[in-house]
Amino acid sequence: MTSLISRLFSQGFRIFFLAAGAFAIFSMLVWELYLGVHFAGGMIYDLPFAPSPHLWHAHEMIFGYSAAALGGFLLTAVPNWTGAKAAPQRFIAVAAGVWLAGRAVMWWSGTLPASLVAIADLAFLPIMIAQIMSQLIKRPKPQNMVLVGFLGAIWVSNLVVHLEWMGVTEDSAAVGLRAGLFALCAMIAVLGGRVTPAFTRNAMKRAGVAEAFWPTSPNRIERPAILLMAALPLALLIGLPAWVLGGMAAIAGILQCLRVAYWRPFWTWNQPILWSLHLGMLMLGVGLVSWGASQFALSSEVAALHVLGIGCIGGMTLAVMSRAILGHSGRPLIAPVAVAVAYGLIILAAGLRWVGSTLSGDFYFPMMLGAGGIWIIAFTLYLIALWPAISGPRQTA
Repeated sequence: MTSLISRLFSQGFRIFFLAAGAFAIFSMLVWELYLGVHFAGGMIYDLPFAPSPHLWHAHEMIFGYSAAALGGFLLTAVPNWTGAKAAPQRFIAVAAGVWLAGRAVMWWSGTLPASLVAIADLAFLPIMIAQIMSQLIKRPKPQNMVLVGFLGAIWVSNLVVHLEWMGVTEDSAAVGLRAGLFALCAMIAVLGGRVTPAFTRNAMKRAGVAEAFWPTSPNRIERPAILLMAALPLALLIGLPAWVLGGMAAIAGILQCLRVAYWRPFWTWNQPILWSLHLGMLMLGVGLVSWGASQFALSSEVAALHVLGIGCIGGMTLAVMSRAILGHSGRPLIAPVAVAVAYGLIILAAGLRWVGSTLSGDFYFPMMLGAGGIWIIAFTLYLIALWPAISGPRQTA
């Protein structure tokens, strides 16, 4: 048992990707319980957290689950980018404890001072920023340093949420939640825009595909797509008009779909470890276009937000976490069947939630409950299939 605990905290991807998967299941089970009781005609009044259930659900998905996935990714990837020494075991344990403390105070926020909840919940990202900054300055590159700005935007967005819950502001939580979601999507646009074509290109090269058919990333598409994505969280926070936000999101979404088209997605059809990345990035484009349309009252905003949250963030984090776990544990980069099924289930959950958001009456709650159940199954498959890689020693050839 001691060796298992030591191994789990030996590398960032182990404990944080485990925590992300477990929390994805737990938080969705809580939401499913609430929805199920409501659907059955009842109501749960005595809840341990202070925010309304839908706000707790949104907050914990954006700033809880996603923060764990980000923590594991950055603690694993940044040392590889910079050649810097990886974070020591003690730091990983402390950081994981701080993340867990944030989840605990959010759960018990109904009986804790709002200021204490905010301090504990906001503590994780500054610790992560300080750690990766100490590594990035050893080999500072603009394309890497920009990630610090995105992390800062996520932190500010969470602060804006807590300011309302502390009574400092009025009606800022909804803005903060949306800004946090879009800041995460901006990070995915940048990081996914690197790894998706790069991993596809490497696979095509190994397969002997001629260079003329490899993925490309034309600057005329890449630059405006990234700039618009980076600007969206800020535009939300400063309160630009809905028509401006909608136009920015729709254009960014169209550009994102064009990016994916240039990355040869159809070549990956028989490689789940690759097509999962392409699908996640496509969900980013679809979600942005849908959210842009919602700002002109042409579609459901809730539907669009869930395409981004489930399809893009859920899909991309699941794809990247599983690939990193396999690669950094010395295993072949071939998704186990259960994990490949999980990739597909996440996209199915996003589609079901999107359809459910447009329905009312007898179909609304069953569709939402179905989407949540599929999400839980997907992450259960992920944890079961990859637990040996997460918890076991690195394999050697």
